Amino acid sequence: MPVFKTRPSGLKIIIVGAGKVGATLTGQLSLEGHDVTIVDKDPSKVNDITSMYDVMGCIGNGASYHTLSEAGVEEADILIAVTESDELNLLCCTIARQFSGCSAISRLRNPDYSKESKYLREKLGLSMIINPDLEAARVMSRVLYMPTALEVRSFAHGQALIVKIKIPEGNILDEMTIADLGAKITNNILICGVERDGDVVIPKGSFELKSGDIITVVATSKEQSNFLKSIGVATNQIKNVIIVGGGRSAYYLSDILIKKGMSVKIIEQDRKRCEKLNELLPKAVIINGDGTNTELLQDEGIENADAFIPLTGIDEQNAMLALHAKKISQAKLITKINRTGFIDIINSLDLGSVFYPMFITSDMILAYARAKTAAPGSNIETVYHLFDSRAESITFNVTDDSKVTDIPLKDLKIKKNTLISYIGHNGEGIIPTGSDVISKGDTVMVVTMNSGFDDIGDILE
Repeated sequence: MPVFKTRPSGLKIIIVGAGKVGATLTGQLSLEGHDVTIVDKDPSKVNDITSMYDVMGCIGNGASYHTLSEAGVEEADILIAVTESDELNLLCCTIARQFSGCSAISRLRNPDYSKESKYLREKLGLSMIINPDLEAARVMSRVLYMPTALEVRSFAHGQALIVKIKIPEGNILDEMTIADLGAKITNNILICGVERDGDVVIPKGSFELKSGDIITVVATSKEQSNFLKSIGVATNQIKNVIIVGGGRSAYYLSDILIKKGMSVKIIEQDRKRCEKLNELLPKAVIINGDGTNTELLQDEGIENADAFIPLTGIDEQNAMLALHAKKISQAKLITKINRTGFIDIINSLDLGSVFYPMFITSDMILAYARAKTAAPGSNIETVYHLFDSRAESITFNVTDDSKVTDIPLKDLKIKKNTLISYIGHNGEGIIPTGSDVISKGDTVMVVTMNSGFDDIGDILE
């Protein structure tokens, strides 16, 4: 039976699947004021989530019309299917589309389905298909193209990047203010966020940078590379990669890297999976063995690897492997973590670039939900959470004139802890100054420590 609670205002959203991704989505969407119902066959999972958040719960099979009807599918705006079964997710979405005008979003992880995602989306009338492992692989691959970075995200249809780096000891940026950076180095980048001693700020011109600061930089890809070179940070390309674990993430990442000309070695313990990977990735070197065996890692060249990426299904193993690689090599480290309950502990360890696939998935769905609630004239393209969700970047496509257009930015009363970081105008990327304006047709990226922006006008006080 459903667990009834007071409903907030907002979109009516049904989430089928109360696993880690379903729980994360429920928390984020409910906090943004949406009317969320979580559906799962496991009563304990439903009860745990409804006890944690102000949402409704419905116990039952999400592919059953009776269950979906009980969850309110006829009035739903969005149905999101994130069960462990791809086939069940597709069936849930198909049934929902038959009996409702709602948008349907399905999680699909099987590579066979991913190759057919466009066909499935069109034929089944789905609004979105998300493959968390593939999306995580794409994000991880961008870091390997710019190995100095801790994180790299693209926006404005790939024309610009958000790059997170740590200022090295003795770097030219140490004790330099943001204003001096613009005067002495370049005005073609913008530092939109700084993390220091666990605190996050959106800096002003007088803010003084320090060695050890983790900074988030916005610029075009060309200007990002120029900036890193100008501050003396190496931008050497990755040539060879060792991956421990041969699951879906390893397959997707290896496929991307091999196509970019990198040499990839995968260490996988299951022999049948090794045989499958040999078929799928004929240009990769597949090693059948225990990737947690330090002697095997040494034999396979971990000390000379340009990058080392533990992608086992066990977070603790991934963390220990990354720490081991840090001790004996200079490899670029990328660590995948599935659970989110120990973020503070993970951040205290030096694990290189840490990725949470479920956050990548939830950011994509969150952007879609905000786009549906946005006022006409400012469609949302992307939403990225930064600094462990303490800040976020939002990319708006400004399709109509509004109260922020054709006014110099210095004359806009912008909310505190909000920064206009990038304007895409007539195919050109602009790092904005106070004299720049937002025009109809522009792409605008905003970084803010406020939450819930779904319209470009929300940046104003």
